[in-house]
Amino acid sequence: MGKKEIILGVTASIASFKACEIIRALKEDGFNLTVLMTKDAMEFITPLSLAALSRNKVYSEMFAGPEAWDIEHISLAERCDLILLAPATANMINKLACGICDDLISCTVLAAKAPVLIAPAMNSNMYEHKITQENISRLKAIGYKFVGPQKGKLATGKIGIGHLADVADIVKEAKRILK
Repeated sequence: MGKKEIILGVTASIASFKACEIIRALKEDGFNLTVLMTKDAMEFITPLSLAALSRNKVYSEMFAGPEAWDIEHISLAERCDLILLAPATANMINKLACGICDDLISCTVLAAKAPVLIAPAMNSNMYEHKITQENISRLKAIGYKFVGPQKGKLATGKIGIGHLADVADIVKEAKRILK
């Protein structure tokens, strides 16, 4: 059996830089990673950084010209063993719970049969909001797994729930799911 394939979805969060550590740790454990980014995530971290660490092309465009004639979100979804969204914003979590597919990540998740692991990162007000909590429960009910968030220092400087889980915990949970 070949290397396990993980799609890492990176959304627009100040915690996006942690994707580099996640990639490095999973690569050291022998996993192949393909990174998908939202356009807004590119305001926080560059595709070049993630491509250099993953040693794979980084995808962000829903309608980029294909290198081979494949529908990208379908071919990406079919070849992965796990989709890991880290960091996952309130926007992405709430879109997924409602079945909204308006970017490459959300379309790939909806097309995939692989397990989905979500590592939320957002302001505590957004995380604790009733809509976000209901949507997290909805996603858990259909089998999506979550790791974190934890209490920690947020982008506002305040301490609260919404801080991305420790990289070691995210990696441990991804490996557990892939066993």
